[in-house]
Amino acid sequence: MRKLTVRELCIIGLFAAVISVLSQISIPLPGGVPMTLQTFIIPVVAVVSGPLLGTLSTCLYLLLGAVGLPVFAGFTGGFGIVLGMTGGFLLSFPFLALMAGWGDVCGTKAAESAGKLLYYLTLILFLIAAAAVNYTIGVLWFMMVTGSDAGTAFALAAAPFLPMEAIKIGLCAALSPLLKKALVRARVLVPTRACA
Repeated sequence: MRKLTVRELCIIGLFAAVISVLSQISIPLPGGVPMTLQTFIIPVVAVVSGPLLGTLSTCLYLLLGAVGLPVFAGFTGGFGIVLGMTGGFLLSFPFLALMAGWGDVCGTKAAESAGKLLYYLTLILFLIAAAAVNYTIGVLWFMMVTGSDAGTAFALAAAPFLPMEAIKIGLCAALSPLLKKALVRARVLVPTRACA
């Protein structure tokens, strides 16, 4: 693996801080899993900064929370949160970031030959797949920790969030490329390479 530049390290730290701040916007729900902006901002960060920096930003965010800094939803932190009923969602965040970042990179490559529409279709498909991985790991973890059956776990840890997830995916696909272009134009970021 190549060495990260000072600029890239700063971007990782900056985006980990952005994830930490926006994670505090949450709505507690009766099932114990809050509705948060984590599943919106993590894909945005990955699309904007690329799969590597987005994933590393997300891992740094998780590390900060695991060691006890109150960066998780509701100003919580600590390893107990990671091992708790929402831990599966937290542990799936690097996959969410990686897949969202790949969606942008591969969408950019597809758009070179087939136009902008294919970029957005590719990105949206990757975002849907990333959300599916996030919910699958989160629900399975929820089942393991709470002893719930699959139906109950899905009803408490996934079903209430799916309509909002569709909105988050749409907003991420619409806003992230614009934010990325603005940051590249401002020379804060460098363009990511297309997928091979």
